[in-house]
This record gives sequence, C-alpha cells and structure tokens, in this order.
Amino acid sequence: MANVNVQAQFMLNTGELISFSGTLSDGGGYQELQTNTEYSTSATSIGQFANGKMLTQIVQPPSAPTGIAGAYIERRGAILCVLPVAQQGVTSLPCLMPMNVVLQAGDVLRVKPITAASRTFTLSVITSQGTHAIFETVPSGAANNDVTHILSGQSIGQSLTGQTIVHHWATSIDGSKLSTGGVLYLNDRGLPIGGVSATDPADLQPKANNLGGASINLNFVGRVTTSS
Repeated sequence: MANVNVQAQFMLNTGELISFSGTLSDGGGYQELQTNTEYSTSATSIGQFANGKMLTQIVQPPSAPTGIAGAYIERRGAILCVLPVAQQGVTSLPCLMPMNVVLQAGDVLRVKPITAASRTFTLSVITSQGTHAIFETVPSGAANNDVTHILSGQSIGQSLTGQTIVHHWATSIDGSKLSTGGVLYLNDRGLPIGGVSATDPADLQPKANNLGGASINLNFVGRVTTSS
C-alpha cells in the first residue's frame, strides 16, 4: 500500500466550485475525500462545507495517479449518489451530476484509490426507482466471479429485486482477460439479460451509459468471467 494524492472538483448551483484534494491509501478501501485546504480554511466534509447547496456539475471526477475503483456520496451510512471516476491525466469532458444532490451536513464524499495492478472490478448502477449502488469483485484466474454490493455484500438480485438498471458503468484493468468484455446480468436460469462493458481508466475515462440495462429479480447475478 502507498499514499496517493486524490483530487476532485464540483460545481454548485450558486456558481461556486468546490475543490477536493487529499492523501489517501491506495489499499484502504472507500475513504473520505475532504476539501482542498488551498481554498478552504480546513479540510472539511462535503456536506458541512456546502450544506443546503446543490451539486450540479462534475468538473473533475474523483481521480488518483493509478486510478479509482469507485466513488459515491454517502448519507447516513448509505450510498446516496454514485459518481464517475478517472485516472489523473486521463479525463474527458466535464459532466452533469447523475442526480440532483442538495447537500446536508453529515454528507461524505467517499472514494477508493487502487494500485495500477489491482484487478478490482467495479460496477456502478442507477435504477429507474432512484437507487444508486456499487458492486465489486476481485477476479483471480480463469473463473466466474459474481459482483457483490460494497456495503451489504449482497448480490445484484438481493440488492435490487424489483428494480430496473437504467444507467451503469464498470471499471477494470483486465482488458482481454474479461471473456465477455465486462459484466453480464444473468437471470435465475443463468441466461444473460443485459450487461455493460468495462473501461480501463488508464486508457479512457469511464462514462455512464443507458444501454444494456435490465430488470432485476431475486437470484439474478452480475457475472464477470475471466480467462486467467
């Protein structure tokens, strides 16, 4: 594990920009990223800094030198809003927030920096019912790997029963080792009903898309198959 600099920049509905910067561990899981002390009197949580204001644009998604697996805004211990991520120096155009977030005191920006060699596969989804969720697995060898929720440890079917995935994106460095290019959503008969390709943040900034979504029921899984 090593300490790495993590950055992010967001616009508010007031015309202000919030700058985030901090040193986090690239093996420490999801950690809080606080405001940049160059532009705030002290490192502060996102909700405390901009209580009552709305996040409108992502100028720079949460970024680290060797990449970020996932990021989200946490409210009362749950995922409020999933966020796109990037590797520093490999970014595309700014984008709108996935949802309108009026910040509250106690809201936290959480990010997961990873090493360049980390095989963590991360899937971020938004459902038509407004649920935001992040699922992960760490493939090893030639195998089928099912993603699980980062907080509850549940499968996609257990977490999203009765909901429809309408936006999603995935990150992985595995490239050609991914036998299906990313993750497939399998129904309770083991048949694919949707999916999304994975992006390597070292090559391209991951972006949300609305193709390949699926209606999820109990016993459905998100399957990542690797060849080695």
